[in-house]
Amino acid sequence: MAEAGIAADIQPQGAPAPLVRIIGWAVLGALAAFLINNVLNIGFGVPVPSQAFSGGGAAAFVPIAVYVAVIGLGTAYVLRSGNTSLRADALRIHNFNLYIIRACFWAVLLVGVVDSAIAVMRVEKILDIFLTEDTVRNLGLARYVGMYIHMPLIAVGMLLALFTRTLGFTWLALMIVFAELLIVFSRFIFSYEQALMGDLVRYWYAALFLFASAYTLFEDGHVRVDVLYAGFSNSTRGYVNAIGSIFLGVSTCWVILVIGLSGKQSIINAPVVNFEITQTGGVGMFVKYQMAAFLAIFAITMMIQFIAYFFEAVADYRDEPGHRDVTPTGH
Repeated sequence: MAEAGIAADIQPQGAPAPLVRIIGWAVLGALAAFLINNVLNIGFGVPVPSQAFSGGGAAAFVPIAVYVAVIGLGTAYVLRSGNTSLRADALRIHNFNLYIIRACFWAVLLVGVVDSAIAVMRVEKILDIFLTEDTVRNLGLARYVGMYIHMPLIAVGMLLALFTRTLGFTWLALMIVFAELLIVFSRFIFSYEQALMGDLVRYWYAALFLFASAYTLFEDGHVRVDVLYAGFSNSTRGYVNAIGSIFLGVSTCWVILVIGLSGKQSIINAPVVNFEITQTGGVGMFVKYQMAAFLAIFAITMMIQFIAYFFEAVADYRDEPGHRDVTPTGH
């Protein structure tokens, strides 16, 4: 599944395209630096770059140094591998993105199963039978569950992603259907329902929708309003896709990240830092903070995929070998 639609004749070496590759890798470097600086700012109180010239002190130059270093590494890579083909670079970036998506799917699968099981036992007072009073109390605290249950499971998901190749879209969709059926049977046959059931469906469905978007872009599966595109040549399509990837796709992802990760009270950082839960409190799942993080993961994976798409589009414009024949979805 991960290699679907990839042409078999991609050459590792090709006509040099230093400016195009520098633009792409600079965007990825800026993304990495932005995320590193967000962690430094939220977790360690390092000032943001804008404070370097407004009384932020020497520490305010740390995030600027991060940007320079990471973008510089990307530029150095391009200059040292000047003959690397655009399609080979695109494939390398795409495969890295597949790992991120695969790790996220494993993580939400493991967290969903374990957190829902804990929620059931918490609601039905089953935990009181097997665990000490302190442990039961801790399992009712979102911060404790997030730090000592969710984080290890996410780490396991990242490890599993190294040794598996399926992206898990089909399996996660099946799990969503199973969770919906469980709600139907328990509600209408046994007259039993808990808030955690709806939480689990929303949690998995949000992951399916947001994490699969980048791979859908790779397969050109997003619906496009096609008036002229279908009649274009491959070269013209490449030109249109290259411009759209940078000026529409990447810019949109930056808007999401800048708004969502701008300080501790931003719409993504605040729920994650505080391990925010739903208003149902202890009778539901403790995963709302992760659903906020899904927005950041969506923007990150889409931006990475847009850069791979940009490289492929320029290669199509230059009529380089290895073009993927993908039938676009249109209306």
